[in-house]
Amino acid sequence: MVLKLSTTYTNTITFKINKTDVPERYLVLNDSTSLLKITLKTNGFNLLKYYFKKPKIDINFSENIEMSKEYYIWNKHQGFSDLNHQFNKDIEIISITPDTLKFRFDVNAIKKVPVKLNSKLSFTTGFDLLDSIKISPDSVKIIGPEILVSEIAFIETDTLSLKDIKANVDKTVSLNLPNNKNNNLIFSDSKVGIHAEVDKFTEGHLKIPITVINIPDSLQIKYFPKKLYVTYYTSLSNYNKITANDFMVTCDFNQIEKESEFLIPQIVTQPNEVKHVKLSQEQIEFIIIE
Repeated sequence: MVLKLSTTYTNTITFKINKTDVPERYLVLNDSTSLLKITLKTNGFNLLKYYFKKPKIDINFSENIEMSKEYYIWNKHQGFSDLNHQFNKDIEIISITPDTLKFRFDVNAIKKVPVKLNSKLSFTTGFDLLDSIKISPDSVKIIGPEILVSEIAFIETDTLSLKDIKANVDKTVSLNLPNNKNNNLIFSDSKVGIHAEVDKFTEGHLKIPITVINIPDSLQIKYFPKKLYVTYYTSLSNYNKITANDFMVTCDFNQIEKESEFLIPQIVTQPNEVKHVKLSQEQIEFIIIE
């Protein structure tokens, strides 16, 4: 056996094509007939590995290849050096069949779509998100045939399920990528990072003056009350930073329903650090002064 493996042989081996460095904007269509039969002269040790697994040979699509209207065209004269470098120096290439390969291609569409987080989150009592959840990257680049790419509006994540949250969240979540059975679509990412800042929250109350807008010049009104309490939810770290000046409450005279005796207060300005903001009452009484 050792004697046979050390003997020099000339054998023809069929190689599948591994396409490398294909320009991003082009898609080389899969073709099962793209094979090279390469006759090699070497010892049995070197040949043995080709019989244990299906051998592949790289063809570089960024150099030593021609391009026509519909095809990439590879020929053995231009590509010989690249092939030869993929074998060790003890292997001699005797022949390559066929001498030319044609690869049909299509122009790729390139599109960025947003990532949509699927989550089931519950917090320990008194804790909540400080800000919106950050996704990194927040979008995915898709490359592929226009007919397939155009159908994708966003990419969803697998569901992130967390309970009793009371600290910052840093997780990696897989993307739920569309079916890509024929490998015609390329996605820039298969996972995204999720970051959320969490803090202990408390309730706050402030008394805010009411401003009535759009009162006709010909009218004078009196309204009551002049101020309302605003109730809000904010983190302990921001609690002492929130003041009445951060809020504005207005009543728009133009929105009064006919013969109504009430103005409707609305919060038109509030700080970013608060959530679940409510007013102490939903109506303001007013009278027109004759």
